[in-house]
Amino acid sequence: MQRFKLTIEYDGRPFAGWQRQKDILTVQEVLENALSAFLPSENAVVSGSGRTDAGVHAIGQVAHVDVMRDIGPDELQGALNYHCRPHPVSVLAVEPVDSEFHARFSAVRRHYTYKICNRRAPLTFHSGLEWHVKAPLDVEKMDKAAQYLVGQHDFTSFRHIHCQAQSPIKTVDYVKVERTGDVVLIHAGARSFLHHQIRSFTGTLQQVGIGKLQPNAVKDVLEACDRSALPLNAPPDGLYFRSVEY
Repeated sequence: MQRFKLTIEYDGRPFAGWQRQKDILTVQEVLENALSAFLPSENAVVSGSGRTDAGVHAIGQVAHVDVMRDIGPDELQGALNYHCRPHPVSVLAVEPVDSEFHARFSAVRRHYTYKICNRRAPLTFHSGLEWHVKAPLDVEKMDKAAQYLVGQHDFTSFRHIHCQAQSPIKTVDYVKVERTGDVVLIHAGARSFLHHQIRSFTGTLQQVGIGKLQPNAVKDVLEACDRSALPLNAPPDGLYFRSVEY
């Protein structure tokens, strides 16, 4: 048996998220169906480094799969990409790893980026790939507010009510906000995140950016430890699973 690490990108718009679900298309299902088409006798399972919600994208999702057949990484990559068509899923790299490697449990840090298109004109090419915010955003204030979210905290206010994590306490290594032309980027990294945590961060920082909240109000939202204190939960459109560290 061989274990392979897969690095994957996908456009999340057609999918109900990463994890396989009954009667609705997911990224995991597309990959496992591609494996079944290539290796019909193996019933291989693709294990991801983390779930993404419906509509959320990835440019560096990581997964692993165990394969009984004696094949090389290039052959597996080519077969997966062939059989994933026409779905917007691409296997960027395939690497052999030892049996101790686990896409989820071996991860030490996950990185996400949220993209906001900040302009009056509507989106054309990037509709569904960025959150369109018309009002001018003060990126300096957003970045100042973001620093209240760094460190170990009880993030109940930024946690979806259906989050399955055992504890709301997480350690966020960094949150950074920057502008490149019309695009405002929010970068965040941690060992793991709660359900909707990045989207909740983004919605709150957007409220700071448009002037509805002062930067120090983010501290009040955090310390409330109450989901009802959240000003806004951003849509999935602009969220990207960027990479995983091992």
